[in-house]
Formats: sequence, C-alpha cells, structure tokens
Amino acid sequence: MIDFSSFEKKTGIVFTDKTLLTQAFIHRSYINENPKLGLSHNERLEFLGDAVLELVVTDYLYRTYPDSAEGELTAYRSALVNATMIAEIATDVGMNDYLLLSKGETKDTGRARQYILANTFEAYVGALYMDAGYGAARDFISRELLPHLEKIVREKLWQDAKSLVQERAQEALSITPSYRVISESGPDHDKHFTVGMYLREELVAKGSGKSKQEAEQKAATEALKVKKWNE
Repeated sequence: MIDFSSFEKKTGIVFTDKTLLTQAFIHRSYINENPKLGLSHNERLEFLGDAVLELVVTDYLYRTYPDSAEGELTAYRSALVNATMIAEIATDVGMNDYLLLSKGETKDTGRARQYILANTFEAYVGALYMDAGYGAARDFISRELLPHLEKIVREKLWQDAKSLVQERAQEALSITPSYRVISESGPDHDKHFTVGMYLREELVAKGSGKSKQEAEQKAATEALKVKKWNE
C-alpha cells in the first residue's frame, strides 16, 4: 500500500485514520484488480466531499459577493468547481502521484485522468471531513481552491468563451462574431471539426473539437487571447 507521509507533509494535514486517506485515492478499477484489498473505492467519499465542497464555496460566495444575484453566484461556483479546475488543483497538490488505479487506467493521461483527479479531490475532501471535521475541510478548500475565484470573477471566466467574445466584440467594435466550419474529417462516429471565429470577414482564430460546439468554444477562447480581451 502507498505511504502517504510525503503527501501529508506537503499538505500539512496528517490524518488520524490512515484508512480514510487511502480510500480517498482508490479508483473503482483498482478494486476490480485487487478484490482482496479490504477497502472500498472512493465513490462514497466523493459523494460526501462534493457536498462539503459545494457548501464551503457557496457560503464563501454568499458572504463575499453580497450584491451578486443568485444566477451570477451560481455561474461563479460552476466556473470554480468544475472538473478542469479541480483536476488542476489536485495535480498541484500532488494527488496524481498517489492514485490507486488499474493498469489500464494508469496508462490514460487524457480527459479520463482529469475526471479521476477531480473525483479524487472531492473524495479527499470527504475523507478529511470524516477524519477531522468541517473546519479542517473548509480550511483546506479555502487554501487550495478559493484563491482562484478572484481571477474568475475579474476576468469574467465564469462566462463561457463565446458569450465573452460576443460581449467584448460588441463593446469594442460593435460587431457580432460569427463562426464557420473550416473543415471536418473522420467517420460519423468520430468526427473532427475545425471552426473559425470571424469578425465580419476577418478570421481571428481557429478551434478544433469533436463537435461543432466544442470547436466554437475553443475558437472563442483563442480569439480572447489574440485580441487580448481576457486581460
């Protein structure tokens, strides 16, 4: 079994119940290959941690942004507590080095790993809540996650990229952006699209994805960088 002492030293959080800590890192696939482990996977802890995470973030948003409407607060929370953001923080904390996965899952470093990391982060929060209480879980979330919120609000990252591009283009140029498919390839079950974001006839940026919607969002994200509208 993995020795978590280095991880505990890095986080500054030492668990009383090491079994809870270990369980937070056990993916379902690992149990399938190690049925005699004596521990369950982390999905119940993930369920608990998700609720704790949502409460901590919601409480913070409610107190910090008293003039924001419910819809805006919900958008802030969604931008902060999503798989991409949580997986990045889990990686920064060092969780990727301690995942207990099947041999097959260990080889996957793409989007599937991102979701595993996000789920592990939530499971860890659940385990911390069980081991040391709400205050300890809140302090961990406050230290590792909440500092990212200021940038999200300041740069309007809570808006999806297409909405933000449209807002900035109309403010600066009185133009509504348009999106056109530049190319598509692959069989019907595995299409790949490249889409361009245009201001009138000017091609500002391109984006690629497995759907037109994904490609448009990526083109919009790139356009924000090209036009320096995300600064």
